[in-house]
Amino acid sequence: MRYLPHTEDEIQSMLATVGAPDLASLFDSIPADRRLGRPLAVEPALDEPTLMAHMAALAESNAAARAVCFAGHGMYDHHVPPAVDQLLLRSEYYTAYTPYQPELSQGTLQAIFEFQTMVAELLSMEVANASMYDGASAAAEAVLMARRLVNRSHAVVSAGVHPHYLETIRAYVKGADGEPNITVVPLDATGRTDAAALAAAVRDDTAAVVLGYPNRVGVVEDLRAASAVAKAKGAILVSCTSEMFALSVLEPPGALGVEIATGEGQSLAVPMQYGGPGVGLFACSQKHLRQLPGRLCGETVDADGKRGFVLTLSTREQHIRRERATSNICTNHGLIALAFTIRTAMLGKRGFEEVGKLCLARTEYLKKALVATGKATLAYSGPTFNEFAVRLTSETAAGVIERGLAAGLLAGVAIGEHELLVAVTEKRTKADLDRLVALVAG
Repeated sequence: MRYLPHTEDEIQSMLATVGAPDLASLFDSIPADRRLGRPLAVEPALDEPTLMAHMAALAESNAAARAVCFAGHGMYDHHVPPAVDQLLLRSEYYTAYTPYQPELSQGTLQAIFEFQTMVAELLSMEVANASMYDGASAAAEAVLMARRLVNRSHAVVSAGVHPHYLETIRAYVKGADGEPNITVVPLDATGRTDAAALAAAVRDDTAAVVLGYPNRVGVVEDLRAASAVAKAKGAILVSCTSEMFALSVLEPPGALGVEIATGEGQSLAVPMQYGGPGVGLFACSQKHLRQLPGRLCGETVDADGKRGFVLTLSTREQHIRRERATSNICTNHGLIALAFTIRTAMLGKRGFEEVGKLCLARTEYLKKALVATGKATLAYSGPTFNEFAVRLTSETAAGVIERGLAAGLLAGVAIGEHELLVAVTEKRTKADLDRLVALVAG
């Protein structure tokens, strides 16, 4: 069935209102030689049963979707209970629209308030916002926020920050400055940010120092040492956590001197879905609250003294003068933030820690087993959580991945010609781990 929202009379009425003779005239500004000039060459519509059969056949042909997944690098294959999807479908939640009218949006506002509380607790920060687009945009907004706070323009970014995050930071800063004033610091043999290079890169005009936690090769950075380097120059330390389950066993960023903690909430919200959507996590110290980008939901009381929720802080350009706005973000991926909130609440503190310990134990088993094959060595010696890189001794990473797909395995992500990045979640059984070991052993 075609969905035509407007009748012919309604269309003619709208055309008369704007003074256009017909629909075609609305496109007069487009040069004639840039128009298609014919109907789109699309196949005829299918009836519903035929369409469903067609989609099922397409899904069946997608072997990678059925493969056992060891790919990570920013998106992780954790279990998301069906209850999460069912609760998202409730009519009071199933929208991405901003809850401007509190009298109509108490359910959504309370969910956002709970989300902020959970993010602040996970990151051990004093305040968290109502979420960002994804981890990359959160990292970029953190750099812009640091620039505003200290009135400087230079940023130091570790090579251990996910490359998509770095690319997004460059784009945001370029929009502000014309050319990004960014220094990228390399990793050392342990996989951590090179300490000497970091100290040399941080200058008197540095606004932000940005590190992954864990970083893009799975290694856990020394945030406390980086914080000392940043503070010595009056800069602000920013952390980026793309695997939130790591915080089940690691000290949280806020306990290690981080002033702005960002992250990607996908692993606690939704399955891997072609790289998205995700939800950006953003938290900071209370003293920096006024420069927090996006929105902040707060608790209040109504005229009758009953508990209620409202948008307490909205620093977008559509709410205040553009020159005072801290961000132009126009959505907060609210539905994914809700999924994050539901899943985290279902796990609870003990469940969160148990999943993390399971991931860590299985990762350590796989590390040792891969090295024991004689076909791989650990690429970096630094500590990891559930993701690590191996250096293959007799085959390229692309070759292993190709052979793995034929065997029903997504063996990992190639981060170099002979470097394979492997991620392990609670979904990977010992039999799965042994299959990957056998694949690498050849």
